[in-house]
Amino acid sequence: MSAPTQRTFVATTASAQANRAWFVVDATDKPLGRIASEIASILRGKHKPTYTPHVDTGDFVIVVNAGKVKLTGNKLDQKSFNRHSGIPGGFKSESYRSLLARKPTFAIEKAVRGMLPKGVLGREMAHKLKLYATADHPHAAQAPKPLSFR
Repeated sequence: MSAPTQRTFVATTASAQANRAWFVVDATDKPLGRIASEIASILRGKHKPTYTPHVDTGDFVIVVNAGKVKLTGNKLDQKSFNRHSGIPGGFKSESYRSLLARKPTFAIEKAVRGMLPKGVLGREMAHKLKLYATADHPHAAQAPKPLSFR
């Protein structure tokens, strides 16, 4: 008589979308990299026992007070956001102090997107991230649970 075999669970798209939770995070005075890595883990679904790398099993994350995120050390002035338009002389550089003043949610969005998979799957996961510069958000009907960090 052969021993019973254990089956590996593999999530499907339908089963992953059936049970998505909503979490809310207050970014006030939290370090940018630490909060971004926790958010990316929740968006990917790594906190669930049903995690499957090639399926979007993650939950929704609402980030409030995104403009009050903390950058340690001298990063507000020394770290810069660079972009290029593609034409000669089109290089633009901006410090994170002025970037947070102009677009308060962009720093968290850029950090989290960099930690997600590249391609279609990562873009699907990024759509579940909701960023707000103030404490107000329109997702009260989803009854989001507060997310605590380690």
